[in-house]
Amino acid sequence: MQYNVSFIPGSDSISQVLSLVMFVFFAGFIFYGQKLQMHIMIREVENSLHKLRITKDEGRKIAIDTLNEIGKPTSDPSARVDRYLDYFTIGPQGMDPQGIVYKLDHILDVRDDRLKEEVRLLAPQVINDEVQINNLENTLEAAMALNYIYKVVRHYYIQGRKTMSLYVIMQLQMILPMVMKEAEAYSSALKAFSYGQPIGDSVGPLVVSKLMHGYEIRKVPKDCVVASVPLEGRTALLLKAEGPGGNVGKPGDAIEAVIEEQQGKLACLIMIDAGLKLEGEMVGEISEGIGSAIGGPGVDAFKIEEKITKYKIRNYAIIVKEDIGDAVSPMRKEINDAVDKVIDRVKDIIKERTKEGDTVLIVGVGNSIGIGQ
Repeated sequence: MQYNVSFIPGSDSISQVLSLVMFVFFAGFIFYGQKLQMHIMIREVENSLHKLRITKDEGRKIAIDTLNEIGKPTSDPSARVDRYLDYFTIGPQGMDPQGIVYKLDHILDVRDDRLKEEVRLLAPQVINDEVQINNLENTLEAAMALNYIYKVVRHYYIQGRKTMSLYVIMQLQMILPMVMKEAEAYSSALKAFSYGQPIGDSVGPLVVSKLMHGYEIRKVPKDCVVASVPLEGRTALLLKAEGPGGNVGKPGDAIEAVIEEQQGKLACLIMIDAGLKLEGEMVGEISEGIGSAIGGPGVDAFKIEEKITKYKIRNYAIIVKEDIGDAVSPMRKEINDAVDKVIDRVKDIIKERTKEGDTVLIVGVGNSIGIGQ
C-alpha cells in the first residue's frame, strides 16, 4: 500500500498553493508586521503634518496681510512677524511655592506689555488705537499658536522617524485628531480676530454688556469696566473686560478693586464664562455651579479666591457649554441664543440667594472682542 505524505494541507494543487501563500503571509506578518504598521502610521502623521504646515502658513499670511492693511508699516513686516511667532515665555521657578502666583503675574504682565510694544512697531498707523492694537495682538497670538503646534508635531514626527520608535509615532498618531481640531480652531480664530468679530469666549462679556447697556461705566484696573445697575430690587455691579478690542483684561485685579471699594459688603459674586463641553452635550447648554469660573494660568482665580475668602463672599458660577473650536471661533448662533437664558439664570440666583437692597457683583469673564460697553 502506498501513502502520499504532504506537509501542506489540501487535496489538490490549488488548495496547497493557497495554503502555502497564507503560510508565507502569516510568517511574514509575524516578522515584518510591526514595520508595516509603523510605515502606515508614519504616512498618516505625514499627511496631518502637511495639513498643519499649510494651516500654519495661511495663519502667517493672514497675520501679515492684516498688519499691512490696518497698520500700514513702512517696510515689509514679514521678518519681524517671524520673530514674533517664535516668541516664548519662561515661567517662574516653582521650587519655592510661596509667592509664586505674584511672580507669574509679573511675568505675564511683562509678556503682555512686550507683545503690545511689538505690535505698535509693526503697525505704526494704529499706534494709539487700543482696540486695533488688541485685535492685532490676538491675531498674531493665534498665528503664534499655530506655529507652535506645527513645530511640536514636527519634532515628534522627526524623532519617531529617526529612532523608528513605534511608541513615539503611535502616541503622536493617537493624539493627532485632537491636535488637528485645536489647529482648526485657531485657524478660525485668526479670521475672527482680524475682523474684530465676537468669538465663543465672548459670551460672558456679552451677557454683562446687555445688562449694563445705557448705564454709566467707569474703568477699573486692569483693562476692565464696571457699571452700577438696578436689578431685581438689588444693586448689581457689572464688570467685564473693556471692549470692543480683543481684550480679556485682568479680572482678578478688577474684582479685588471693586470688593475693596465696597469694603467687602457684597451679598454674592456671580461669574459667567464659557465652559468646555463634554462630547454628547449640546453647544450653548447652561450649567450652574460654585467657584471661580475663569481659565488661564490661575493668577486671577487665586486673587479672586483670596479676596472672597477674606470677606466670606459667596461665589456662584454660570457657564455656557462649548468646545475649544467654538471658544475661539466666530460666535455661533447657539451661543448667542444662550445669552438671554443666562440673564434669566442670573436673575433667579439674585432673587433666591439675596435680599432686596443687597449689592451683588456680576462678572462676565472672557474676551471682549467685538463686544462694546
